[in-house]
This record gives sequence, C-alpha cells and structure tokens, in this order.
Amino acid sequence: MTDTTMRPDMDQWWRSAVIYQVYPRSFADSGADGLGDLPGIISKLDYLAKLGVDAIWISPFYPSPQADAGYDVADYFDINPDYGTLADYDKLVSRAHALGIKVIIDVVPNHSSSDHKWFKEALAAGPNSPERDRYIFRYSEDGAPNNWGSMFGGPAWSKVDLRTGKEEDRGWWYLHLFDPEQPDFNWKNPQVHELFRDYLRFWCEKGTDGFRVDVAHGLVKAEGLPDDTIGPDRWNPEKTSGKNVEPYYDQDGVHEIYREWRKVLDEFGRDRMLVAEAWVDPLSRTAKYVREDEMSQAFNFAYLKAPWQAAELRQVIDTTRTEFGKVGAPVTWVLSNHDVVRHATRLGYEAGYDTESGISASDPQPDRELGLRRALAATTFMMGLPGGAYIYQGEELGLPEHTTLDDDARQDPTWFRTGKRVPGRDGCRIPLPWVHDAKNYGFGTGTPWLPQPELWAELAADLQEQDSASPLAHYRHLLSQRRAFSMGTGDLQWVDSPKDVLAFTNGQVLVALNLGEDAALDIEGEAVVATKGATVEDGKVHLERDSAIWVHLK
Repeated sequence: MTDTTMRPDMDQWWRSAVIYQVYPRSFADSGADGLGDLPGIISKLDYLAKLGVDAIWISPFYPSPQADAGYDVADYFDINPDYGTLADYDKLVSRAHALGIKVIIDVVPNHSSSDHKWFKEALAAGPNSPERDRYIFRYSEDGAPNNWGSMFGGPAWSKVDLRTGKEEDRGWWYLHLFDPEQPDFNWKNPQVHELFRDYLRFWCEKGTDGFRVDVAHGLVKAEGLPDDTIGPDRWNPEKTSGKNVEPYYDQDGVHEIYREWRKVLDEFGRDRMLVAEAWVDPLSRTAKYVREDEMSQAFNFAYLKAPWQAAELRQVIDTTRTEFGKVGAPVTWVLSNHDVVRHATRLGYEAGYDTESGISASDPQPDRELGLRRALAATTFMMGLPGGAYIYQGEELGLPEHTTLDDDARQDPTWFRTGKRVPGRDGCRIPLPWVHDAKNYGFGTGTPWLPQPELWAELAADLQEQDSASPLAHYRHLLSQRRAFSMGTGDLQWVDSPKDVLAFTNGQVLVALNLGEDAALDIEGEAVVATKGATVEDGKVHLERDSAIWVHLK
C-alpha cells in the first residue's frame, strides 16, 4: 500500500533508513574498565560505514548510577564519565556525519534516576510541595495506592519514609513503573515539559539527528490511577493470562506531548526525527504515534513478535502498511534489540516457544544452527520490505543469545526483583567480539561488565572479515543491494506462491521467504542476494526450508 496522505516529511532520510542500535556498555571499550564508551564507538564508525547503515541509535550514555544500565538518568545534559565527555560526543557526531551516518540518541522521559537533583529535592521538600509535584507521590494509609506492578517485578510503589526516615512521610508512596531507583515523572507538571523541551534543544544544537523515545506510551497515566487487571506480580503466569487493562500505558494524553516535541524539533528542521518505543496493541493504536504532527517512526513490535509462520507474518505486514499508510507514515521493521532475546536464538525454537522471560542454562536450549539459518533468512526478507529497518549490534555477526550465562553474573533488575525467577535481558547484552585471539575478544582490556562465552572466538568480526560466506559478509552485501535497488523507498506487491512461502515484488526485485517444506516458483531472473538453500535455475526459484532470496527480474 502506497502512502496516500501527503506530509511535509515525505522525502526525509528516516523513511527508508537502516538504523544500527549501539548499546554502548557492550559495543567497544577504549579503556580498561570493562565498559564500552564513546571513544570505542568512534573507533568502529568505519566498520559501521562499511556495513552500510544510514544511522546509529545509541542507548543511554548519561550520568547514571546504572540501576537499569543507564535508563535511570541522573543528568539529561551530560555524559557518564565512564563513557566519555561531551567533547567525545561532539567528535562522534562529527566523524559519523563525515561518513554519511546520522546519530540518534535515547531520551528517557517516563522517569528519572532517584539520583536526579529533582527527586532529591522532592524527598527533602516534604509532602504536597512543588518539588514533589514533579513526580507521582500519593498518600495511602492502607497499603499501596493501587495494585500496579513494576515491569521488572514486584510492586510499582515504594514507601517514601523508608527513603527519608521522616515521620511526616509515613503513609506516602511514590510511583516507579520500573525499578524503585526510577521514579516516574508527573507529566501534568509544566516544569517537566520545560525540562524536556530544553533537553531536545540542547542535543539538537550538538548536531543530533533524532531521538528514540523510551517507554513512549507510558508518560501519561489514567485519571485516578485505577487498578489494572494483572496486579503487582506481573511475572506470575497465572496472573498474566488474557488481555491486560493498562491504565499507565497508551493514554490519549501522550500525543499532546509529542505534538509539543515536534514543534521543538521543527525549529531545527523537519529532518530531525523521533521514533517511539511504544509496546501498543493493536497496530491502529501504534499508528497514532506517527501522525504528521507527532513522531517520525514507531518500532514495529508486532513484526518482531510475529511467529515463524507465513500467514501470521503476512498479516502483520499487511496490517502495518494499512494502518501506517492511513496517516502517511513510513513503516519500520525490526527483529532484535537490547530488551528481547536475539532472533538468532529466538528462531532456534519452534513457533510458540515463549522466550519473553529470557533464557537460562536450566531452560531448554535452542537449535543454534537452525536459529542462525532462520535469522539470516528472516533478515534478508525484512530488508526487502519498503520502509525503515533496524539492526541490533552484533546481529550482523550472527550472534546468538548467551543462554548459559552464570546466574551469579546477572545484572538485570528483573532478575533480582522477581526473586531470581526471571533471567531477564542480560543474555542479549553481552559485549561484542571484535578479535578472535585477543583478550576479551577485542572488546577492551578490562574485565567486561558481563562475561563473554567461549563461542565468541569463532564469531569475532576479524574472522568474519576474511570469510565471504560469513553472516557479516551477507549483511554487507544485503545492505549494499538494498541501497542499489532503492528497496526502502519502493512498494510491495504480493506474488502468488506455494503454501508457507511469502513472495513479493519491490520494484525490479522479487523477494521470497520459505517457512515450510522445499518449494519452487516460476521466475525468470538473476539472484542478487540469497541465503543457504535458495537458488535460481532454469527459470525457477528453488527455496529449501528456512531460506530466502532476492531475484532481479528480467
């Protein structure tokens, strides 16, 4: 479906960009502290340019006590000293722009760190003060103000007097949808709005090209803070069956905030973008975030979560294009990020296996070979779709999840707040392998913040650089052909195909993915990109199970 609504951003770069997520703690460490940093990112920009990406999105790098790996921000206008300096950021932006790479950074507006000066002022000021009005404080003598649970496990409310030791705070609570060290802002307060307008201008003036909005659907809570239908233990399977009513997510009021932000960004040009991390159902609700006067993109989590089944995958694609097309917005496609099990592992299980909680050594282990085969096929198919696309660092190396991480090494707050029942997200955040025979596989000289598996040696970037059949070589070729055939700005027309095969044309190229038994299509053309088991011969496209191909049509 072609966009039918004309907007002032119809020709912007982000409509078709391939954007690479950099999780800075785990990307490259220029020093010896075991944490990745901005100079480390700068040192790998040539690698990313060679990969063929259009932009990088950098996860939070602000001053933070790291209760949630930097998503607990103590200062929105500086760099965590462990990661570098503002001068380093300036160098990063300058070098990236010289290489033709845009820079997107994470903004975390739902909550701050409890170390933020505002929250410290709120605790010091006492009940019903203007300082406390910047956050969500409530009085309740009979337990928590409502039954909301933290996304990391346990209740979403903490007692104020346990932090202050003051008798006047007895019976007062503060809200944290995530960790207790991440108090939620009160977006009814004009000072909160002003803080983030200042934030956007500050980073735009430093050349930042866009912002990924963390928990974009969570800033506004339902009036009266009513109970939800899960309760305080959201990780208890018996309590999470069925559709949850979430009074803290996707409230209509969030859209006024993003209209305000759009006006700020337009001061610098329509090319400055916003992308929503909004876990919202259905897709018609997601599309509201990308209306003309709001955001530029929204992550397509429905696509990420779609099972390895042809009918369901096609339905998600069609629904996405229909709903986003109604508002003239570009679609985006994504398979992995820092919050989910890597797709090279997720696809190593049969359809329906639940990996949402993460994977530990005691869980059933994936079929690694199957997972990688499917992951490369899935990415090949995804990159043929018109619109924007996201890559999570290391997926171009075929990196799987670290599924046997020692429990003693885990750092995800979900692990601790669920009483060590839920493994969490550490397995997808392991520091990258750059050099197969170097200390820490070339990540840095200090002990990495999360331990790397021995498997990293055979997957290191330096070995893949020398192997024309490696995942890295495949990604580079895939992205070069995507650009050569202008796939991101093209259009999709489905092609009749055998059961469990998805096939469409995008301009001069046929894209096909086989999710079932071996199959063939009558197509005249030349293969330009193919995964193992996909070939063109004698006027037919041959597709073995779990393979994908691009064919330049004659």
